[in-house]
Amino acid sequence: MKRLVVFRSKTGHFSFLVQKKTMIVLSVLTLLLLFVLMMSIGLGNKGTSLADVYKTILGQGTAVNLLIIGTLRLPRIILAVLVGAALGVSGSILQGIIRNPLASPDIVGITGGATFAAVAFITYFAGTVSIQWLPVAAFLGAGLVSIVIYLLAWNKGVTPTRLVLIGIGISAVTSSLTMLMIVLSPIKAAGQAYIWLTGSIYGASWDNVYALLPWLIIFIPLALIYSRHINVQELGDDIAMVLGAPVQHHRLMLLFISVALAGSAVAVAGAIGFIGLIAPHIARKLVGASFGGLIPVAALIGSLMLLIADTFGRTAFLPLDIPAGVFTAGVGAPFFIYLLYRNRNK
Repeated sequence: MKRLVVFRSKTGHFSFLVQKKTMIVLSVLTLLLLFVLMMSIGLGNKGTSLADVYKTILGQGTAVNLLIIGTLRLPRIILAVLVGAALGVSGSILQGIIRNPLASPDIVGITGGATFAAVAFITYFAGTVSIQWLPVAAFLGAGLVSIVIYLLAWNKGVTPTRLVLIGIGISAVTSSLTMLMIVLSPIKAAGQAYIWLTGSIYGASWDNVYALLPWLIIFIPLALIYSRHINVQELGDDIAMVLGAPVQHHRLMLLFISVALAGSAVAVAGAIGFIGLIAPHIARKLVGASFGGLIPVAALIGSLMLLIADTFGRTAFLPLDIPAGVFTAGVGAPFFIYLLYRNRNK
């Protein structure tokens, strides 16, 4: 019999189960993430030893190290961790409520809506409105597109198949509109938009970290609270309704959480693809299909994926800085093709 750890609120309004095995996996992944983070801080044009990294983090480093680490590298590294976690959790939720292993924010249209709104913000408002509002713009874009997808998919309720098929169609439409906007934009704005579309956290600052952090603080705990409802929905709508679950209400709330995480992540890091697709699959292999454990594991895996991709991009091709999205797409596209092949008869 599997040993479980029960997390329950003081009021008893929510709880979720986590296997002992999941706690071990979470511990190992956390230690691995910390190790990669420390290594990443020390890598760059000017290498820094782990001892100097540790001293600098404690505020005892040299002025040069404080500038390089505290101002240039650390915000970028922390942002990679946060964005990867947001995309990993968003993808996990979508795969659960849609019951499709091919679901992810970039495939079903959520990222497309956020991208369109963010490119519009960069093109028309970046010079006059604070960058702090970019996550809000991306969230509104992702939310508006999600509402359109939800309404078009509605037929006496929303079925997972209709949701994903309409999402793919809407994604194609928003991608076309985004490219049209870029073509019609001034050259400077178009250049910024193209770099952003590739998916990069180059030039990240603490302002970007502070803009994204509240979204994760609010919506990742909400995802954990609702994790048991994803488990019920994976049984199928008929069984879930027999068990007394308000399927459409929970599906709408979970979709809202996924949109918030994906939209805010896309706003600060650009259209980084495939993390929301791959991270949940790896998490499922490690800890099984129960979302109480799968969600936090997917968050850590997403963080590791993006941190490694960004570190490789900024150090392996010096003096060039290659966007992290290039590497996530390079791994994710073949993985997506593999999933299509594996599920061809399902």
